[in-house]
Amino acid sequence: MRAVFVPTKAGALVLGVLGTLVLAGCSSDEDDLQQWMTEQRAQIRPSVTPISEPKQFTPQAYTQGGATDPFSNQKLAQALRSEAVQASSNAALITPELARRKEPLEAVPLDSMKMVGSLIREGHPVALVRVDNLLYQVRTGNYLGQNYGRITKITETEVTLREIVQDAVGEWIERAASLQLQEGSK
Repeated sequence: MRAVFVPTKAGALVLGVLGTLVLAGCSSDEDDLQQWMTEQRAQIRPSVTPISEPKQFTPQAYTQGGATDPFSNQKLAQALRSEAVQASSNAALITPELARRKEPLEAVPLDSMKMVGSLIREGHPVALVRVDNLLYQVRTGNYLGQNYGRITKITETEVTLREIVQDAVGEWIERAASLQLQEGSK
């Protein structure tokens, strides 16, 4: 069984008086708090550094009035001519590579190949290249890698290639690459 408190008129009156007294007691604390905050605001003065004067702007006279207009037809035609010459030189570099039949080792990236030896066969140097645990004999003039890499020189310790790649602008350029002898590799 639960006891339920049902206030009587007298109990309600007592609760109301107590509530009023509590609120009255808080209001005097609130007045003290307001007074203290007012005193603190009066004592503290913010120190703001003043902003410096802006620099004086002095306009400069335009002195390129007699120069060639960068948007002129003459300038545009000159740029198109130089671009056409450059495109034809790029085409001359890549066109022979696109016209020839690809060799089997051109399907394999150069960094997955390892030079594991070299020998002289019929008076010409031959390099032994390992790809996927298979050995291949390559000679000067053969192609390696996916960047049209043509072997230009074979020594006892290195295979030197000439690759044709696109630079950041999209133009075809030649670059040198090499495979070093990997001693003791399996």
